[in-house]
Amino acid sequence: MVPAAVTAWLEVTEAGEGNPTGMHAEARRARRRLDDARDLLGLHLGGAPGEVVLTSGGTESDNLAVFGVLGACDGPPGPIVCAAFEHHAVLRACRGAAERFGVELREVRATADGTIDLDALAGVLSPDVSLVSVMLVNNEVGTVQPLAEVAALVRRRAPGARLHTDAVQAVPWLDVAAVGGVADLLSVSAHKFGGPVGAGALVVRDGVALAPLLHGGGQERRRRSGTQAVAAAWSTAVALEAAAERRRAVPEVAGRRDRLVDGIVAAVAGVVETVPRATTAAGFAHLVVEGVESEALLVVLDELGVAASAGSSCASGAAEPSHVLLAMGRPASDARSALRLTLAPTTTDEEVDLALVAVPEAVRRLRD
Repeated sequence: MVPAAVTAWLEVTEAGEGNPTGMHAEARRARRRLDDARDLLGLHLGGAPGEVVLTSGGTESDNLAVFGVLGACDGPPGPIVCAAFEHHAVLRACRGAAERFGVELREVRATADGTIDLDALAGVLSPDVSLVSVMLVNNEVGTVQPLAEVAALVRRRAPGARLHTDAVQAVPWLDVAAVGGVADLLSVSAHKFGGPVGAGALVVRDGVALAPLLHGGGQERRRRSGTQAVAAAWSTAVALEAAAERRRAVPEVAGRRDRLVDGIVAAVAGVVETVPRATTAAGFAHLVVEGVESEALLVVLDELGVAASAGSSCASGAAEPSHVLLAMGRPASDARSALRLTLAPTTTDEEVDLALVAVPEAVRRLRD
């Protein structure tokens, strides 16, 4: 968490976190704080305050978007379309919703550079489609998706469909309010931009019907019942505002990423970049290390002081080939040899130097 978000959390909790739905003074104070949070979230996510639904994070936001849109359809819903390389919170939600509602799921492959195949997308869109979900930044390889072009295709070929985007990985790198405005629904998760774990939001544009996942007191305009976590909401809003300032450091992060990747490729034979850097957000370095299995590499890197991953950091921990690389047409051997290194505005030159020593050493040990 960024310091401002910690301070914001403590401001609420130390004063006593009232229930914002009550009538007494503590409740009114909590409601004002919640309204302030919603104002800030709407400002930086490109939505009106009333369009912001507070959630427990990206996974809930994605599930609420998928199941909520289909559950609110006037009559039987139509097919679902999503990218085959979505985060599992979207991909598995779409598969589950297709089964629950008895509709077809059409998964769209990626091109070799890690962006959605627009021709393939056009081929599966039809007037009966109810929902299309395409992420803004891929959580594994970091590719920025052509959301404006996706939206244009959806409006033309499936005008009745709602467009959802998982923008969880995008906030630190892109102006989500500007580039995400073409979507009907937009998901974010606070811990990706310096806020608390277990908090997030779903922007639902006015006029988009949404059936709730959780039933109870009817909070969040009956879209998400449950007493709102005021400290988490306020901390999330403050972190989001800080993220807008921290985006000034994006060129510096990109420079460190480039130095890291160039150094590893120069020092280790058989290492290739998975996707072109021109298509990725600044903090992502994704490599395939020939002849080395990801699981073993991560263990050695951890011993050498480098925290890395092979695929999604949000997966259960099971060692499975990356579905993202498979959707890009890469062989399973590449998907089992992937290395994902991510940087942040707080990443230092010294940390990059450490990784430039540790990665070649780890590969050498395993190959020996």
